[in-house]
Amino acid sequence: MNPLISLVNLPSAEKDERGIAHTPAEILQQPSTWISTWAHIEARMPEIQAFLSAVGLTAASQDRPTVYLIGAGTSDYIGHCLHHLLRQKWQCEVVPVASTDLLIDFSEYILEDRPYLWISFSRSGDSPEGVAVLERALAENPQISHLVVSCNASGQMSQLIKGKAGCFGIVLDEETNDQGLAMTSSFTNMVIAGQVLAHAWSAAEYEPIVKSLSEAAQAFLPLAAELAEHLATKGYRRACFIGSGPAAGTAQESALKLLELTAGRTKTMSQSTLGLRHGPMAALDHDTLLVSFLSTQSTRQRYEIDLLREIERKQLVGASLAVIGSGMSGLPQLESTQVLAPQNHWQIPDSYRPAVDVLFGQVLGLFFSLGSSLRPDSPSPNGAISRVVQPIEIY
Repeated sequence: MNPLISLVNLPSAEKDERGIAHTPAEILQQPSTWISTWAHIEARMPEIQAFLSAVGLTAASQDRPTVYLIGAGTSDYIGHCLHHLLRQKWQCEVVPVASTDLLIDFSEYILEDRPYLWISFSRSGDSPEGVAVLERALAENPQISHLVVSCNASGQMSQLIKGKAGCFGIVLDEETNDQGLAMTSSFTNMVIAGQVLAHAWSAAEYEPIVKSLSEAAQAFLPLAAELAEHLATKGYRRACFIGSGPAAGTAQESALKLLELTAGRTKTMSQSTLGLRHGPMAALDHDTLLVSFLSTQSTRQRYEIDLLREIERKQLVGASLAVIGSGMSGLPQLESTQVLAPQNHWQIPDSYRPAVDVLFGQVLGLFFSLGSSLRPDSPSPNGAISRVVQPIEIY
């Protein structure tokens, strides 16, 4: 049986005892929640179109706003998974900006007389940096437009923009508001929300894509969970995740999932595919698990395959995986790198794949956490991290 389903089907008392009352189910539910998120946002599309038009996204190209995709930690990586797609669809500059950077260097990110749309992503809507940045922008730069995407209707960020001109809020279904420490379902559903926004004027084009993503994820999750459970028995002390284009965000988020779910006992890093060659490759050794999120775009994939072959030739890592969560025709020929891909092929472009591919990073974190005798719902024994980052002094 799918080891993820086995965890979900355990008696409630055992799940509570092992600290898995939430995380496995929140990972498992994702393919169906994406369809719900699509339907939820699509129903509001006339409002969304009106707002996006009002902030200038239907203006002449040179007059369109610069779009910042804002978040902290996992919510920051949402922007890294989306900015290529949004730039292509909206034909304007779209930049991921961490709220943790924006808070410290606020004025450095704002140019006078330039229009901006800031899209803030937050599971809880209570991230101290996100709240502080939004409060300051509303008070000092009222010309900036804001769109807040959250999983919590009562979060401070959603409340801050209520009734304010130039602001719009999207709150996803409550089931996406993960109760486990690690963002899983909330991450992928906010990625899907961003993809829907990218298709604000082409919703009919996106509907078959999100259905294909859901189908691909349903086929991929059992394979990913089985392999993750197996790898958790191997004792890897380090893991490196690499990806190009939109998959760079997938690699960042996967590295964070494994790091936080193992309380740092498995050290992780993420790099762009070719960036790994410029120094960070020195960190690879036989205690390292290498995970490459392999592109289906031909030029991008050639560079990725060449890198994997170089790592094979130099025998740098304990195990090497190429992950293709949404399938592809003609799997690459590699000597010692295992290819993880479902048998069916959905031909999903790279720009849409992060929600599917990241599932492997999530289940890897889950089973490594259990293998470390931790409680995945609250995997930080010393309290170093928590579900909502603790408040900080705002200056």
